[in-house]
Amino acid sequence: MTIDGPSHNPGHLTSGGLMRLMTWLSPSFPVGSYSYSHGVEYAVEDGRITSSASLTTWIEGVLEFGAGRIDAVLFCAAWRAVRDGDENALVDIGVEADCWRGTSEMALEATSQGRAFVSTVQKVWGDGMLVRWADKMRADDRLPSYPVAVGIAAAEADVPLRDALTAFLHAMAANLVSSAVRLVPLGQTDGVRTLASLDKAVASAVETAMKTDLVDLGSCAPMVDWTSMKHETQYTRLFRS
Repeated sequence: MTIDGPSHNPGHLTSGGLMRLMTWLSPSFPVGSYSYSHGVEYAVEDGRITSSASLTTWIEGVLEFGAGRIDAVLFCAAWRAVRDGDENALVDIGVEADCWRGTSEMALEATSQGRAFVSTVQKVWGDGMLVRWADKMRADDRLPSYPVAVGIAAAEADVPLRDALTAFLHAMAANLVSSAVRLVPLGQTDGVRTLASLDKAVASAVETAMKTDLVDLGSCAPMVDWTSMKHETQYTRLFRS
């Protein structure tokens, strides 16, 4: 049996594209996503996340108003720039990504994962637009941002935007659920129940991002930013953010 390779038809997800996407967003892909909680650790400490219901509400907020919204729009812009062959636009998008990090730990979360993602993709699949973009970012004394990097890779592999972005945001939500399962703690079944309850929020975030231009980008999740800042000085910590 053969696996379909890239089809150069971004409207159709091939089996090869699906396998590539699943590999990139798998917990086994070495970007260290398991070490970040995006402020969830302090939100649990402060009694703001105590159950599956409160966790669902928190992640819905991240997707609709916070980093989920920001990252999704950046992802779309990067994907489209690759399809247009516009490498200069990719640099501008990378710079834009730097400006949309509310705290030092969120910046670390984005750039550490972005750098690890680029490094692994280069070692496994070789050089391409993703690596050239990352090199240009470094030449400007900047680090590659994770959502932009994954968006570039998805476009290069001919993975359709909607499929790629849905998988990316689902993985973001799953990582936050996983951190809360360990911190609250929640049972595994409650964790899966929470993730299942976020299907509509992920789908809505995808639709919104695909219709949002970079010039209209904005966020309104001050409580998430606050928990991230408080996490920087939290006495006992399991996570890096």
